[in-house]
Amino acid sequence: MRKLALMAAKKKGMNGGALVEFALVLPLLLTLVFGIVEFSVVLYDKAVMTNASREAARAGVIFRTPALTDAEIMAVATNACANHLISFGNATPTVTLSRTGGSTAGNPLTVTVSYPFTGLMLGNLIGPLFGSNAITATTTMVYE
Repeated sequence: MRKLALMAAKKKGMNGGALVEFALVLPLLLTLVFGIVEFSVVLYDKAVMTNASREAARAGVIFRTPALTDAEIMAVATNACANHLISFGNATPTVTLSRTGGSTAGNPLTVTVSYPFTGLMLGNLIGPLFGSNAITATTTMVYE
């Protein structure tokens, strides 16, 4: 009988142990989940910006009369980003063009799209550690 009472007293002291362990592990699990989500958003935004710079470069180098102006080429990239970019802030992408040798056949056109990424939670913490949170995509194509 005494053994049963001793076991019951020992078992009573263990109540709530799982709750304490869960409370200790929960912040780590949430940080891991938020990190996975934000990393996925960064990869998606990088793919969107790469595609936007490619679309703008392609629109700029194809042969047409009259040729697209710099503002029209930039608008192609900006519109592609505006329609698909996941943004947690109000930052807009910056588009820059570089033409070496003019817009004649055989000369390159470089389109660069840059975007300052602001995340939900972890993106703001990573910035001070690694510097800028800017995502950049560059595409170079040759005029036709």
